[in-house]
Amino acid sequence: MANLRAGLIGLGMMGRHHARVLRELDGVELVAMADSFGDSHGVANGLTVHDKVEDMIAQGIDCAVVAVPTVLHEEVAMQLAEAGIHCLVEKPIANDSESGRRIAAAFERMGLIGAVGHIERFNPSLQSLRARLEAGDLGDVYQISTRRQGPFPARIADVGVVKDLATHDIDLTAWLAQSNYVDVVAHTTSRSGREHEDMVTAIGHLGDGIVTNHIVNWLSPMKERTAIVLGERGAFIADTISADLTFVENGTLQTEWESMAAFRGVSEGSSTRFALAKREPLKMEHEAFRDAILGKSMNVVTMAEGLETLRVAEAVLESARTGGVVAL
Repeated sequence: MANLRAGLIGLGMMGRHHARVLRELDGVELVAMADSFGDSHGVANGLTVHDKVEDMIAQGIDCAVVAVPTVLHEEVAMQLAEAGIHCLVEKPIANDSESGRRIAAAFERMGLIGAVGHIERFNPSLQSLRARLEAGDLGDVYQISTRRQGPFPARIADVGVVKDLATHDIDLTAWLAQSNYVDVVAHTTSRSGREHEDMVTAIGHLGDGIVTNHIVNWLSPMKERTAIVLGERGAFIADTISADLTFVENGTLQTEWESMAAFRGVSEGSSTRFALAKREPLKMEHEAFRDAILGKSMNVVTMAEGLETLRVAEAVLESARTGGVVAL
């Protein structure tokens, strides 16, 4: 079978990584590029960098990756849908949910694979955690907590921390639990002088009663990416920077320390850090997109799922604006 002919729109900080992975991917050939600002990171390697998406489409491609600023997602994705080209668009799916609905509807109408780049689903620690939750290793799940903080990335100019970073946590939380959000309440602030928020704290409930909380900011001098799933038998701790997964089980030993024995909650048991095969999440994401196009599997983050994540992000911003609980 001939290789899928792939195009890449957007050659910025994320686009350069997509270019590298596309060139490494079996069954895919990167043949076309477009970026109105040119090839700032020198990734073209002899390919013509088109100013316009339609000129890139004219080269004849089967699929494309969209890594342009969020405000341009709809314009570019709709051009690809009209041309019958499968699309992996970076997260969030669009700048707002109305735009996201139009994109998702267009790809469904054309019978095309439309995927959203919520890359955390392909992190080895979270993939292992999801499998262990499905196997019932934790029993009932009570709470999912995430922390995602670090210095401000200069590449982000068109959205705040909620749509850029918190969408990772919203998506991975609903995916791990296999349950959607039913309400959220949140507070945001902007301390860096930018137009958009750079810090958010959000609390929510999922449809199955799981409590969630998310701490996300661009103001921290240290980088942290952690998800903790607390349940009946203990807690899983996933560090998505190192791709490590640890399980701390509930203790079973009786304590002879009188003041501690009076506390009738759980006690700390054994801790296990699992040995995991650690493959690059971006490559796994591209493999899933390729296999969906070829009809081998459907493990991509669908545009419908990407749209639901964006709806929750908008509810977070609405709650921060009004000070109330927002139902979804």
